[in-house]
Amino acid sequence: MIAFDTEFVSEDTYRPKLCLIQVAAGDHLAIIDPVGVEQTEPFWELLVEPGRTVIAHAAREEIRFCYRFTGKPIAGLFDTQLAAGFVGMEYPASLATLVQRLCNKSLPKGETRTNWLRRPLSEDQINYALNDVTDLQKMQEQLSTMVCDLDRAGWLEEETELFQQKVVDAETRENWRRVSGSSGLNARQLETVRQLWLWRENRAREMDRLARRVLRDDLLVELAKRGSTDERKIKGIRGMERRGFTDHYADIGAAIQRALDTPESDLPKRPRGSRKVVSPMLSQFCSTAFACISRQQKLAPPIVGNADDVRELLGYKLDRQQHDPKPALLKGWRGEIVGKTFDRLLAGELAIGIADVKDRQPLHFIEP
Repeated sequence: MIAFDTEFVSEDTYRPKLCLIQVAAGDHLAIIDPVGVEQTEPFWELLVEPGRTVIAHAAREEIRFCYRFTGKPIAGLFDTQLAAGFVGMEYPASLATLVQRLCNKSLPKGETRTNWLRRPLSEDQINYALNDVTDLQKMQEQLSTMVCDLDRAGWLEEETELFQQKVVDAETRENWRRVSGSSGLNARQLETVRQLWLWRENRAREMDRLARRVLRDDLLVELAKRGSTDERKIKGIRGMERRGFTDHYADIGAAIQRALDTPESDLPKRPRGSRKVVSPMLSQFCSTAFACISRQQKLAPPIVGNADDVRELLGYKLDRQQHDPKPALLKGWRGEIVGKTFDRLLAGELAIGIADVKDRQPLHFIEP
């Protein structure tokens, strides 16, 4: 077993900058200093080799670092935050919360605002960092037993694989649809958003800056709405007259021109909106039922899904179209616990009643 954690800074750089790797392996505690050793690839290569359990907590950034250095996901990953959600604990729970609950101890808070890039590190800073991995193996042993007692080891493995894939997808796919304010744009404007997003990403990578500090989302959307390649009109948008854009009006105009030249058949499709057949009241009721299902199954509701997932499932059940993808709540282990219950609810074969108003889980399903 290898337990590990990382410290990084991400406020100003294009990608988070790795500052520290803390490791617990058997009786050994270690700090790896990427600032000092520069080459950390041998450690990451170790994590992608099958044959061991790799323990981490809320490992999104750790997965990103591993993929960045090796091009592979972590082999044998056990995420303590994820596992806690599968046994009915709070999700997403902080490391401090789980250490308190599982190990009956409190983590120190003295270095929460540390600049981990600054050297030398003090003894207090090193000890603080090591505290993040000291209890991970003990936590893993307890959580693993609880997961197995509920016969959910397969579910956890499936979700861990999905979790890692989502992180890898975020690293490798174009995420231009996440640009704030772009949801109401037409197809040509969406293509303009895409082209401007690609330019912004390349520029941010070259400058090693956060993309939003290269060009804000609101300015990107306004450029897409106007759709003009005229440098004077680009400069005329409030906020675009800043000195930092002076040398890039031509590049921005070229990105917009690429969007204007894109054939109609290649333009992005607008995401499908909410189906009118799904009433807000039904959606609210089913969200309550969804939470009830999760709690009865000793699962933290956020790990199963959210309100958008419920609406997607309802739309699929009540107004299914030919090319609709299968909703997340009907796939894998989620389908096992959600799908059949929702079918019975929608058919009027199940109702929700109040079992005990003072209970943490006051609702239960009843036969009408």
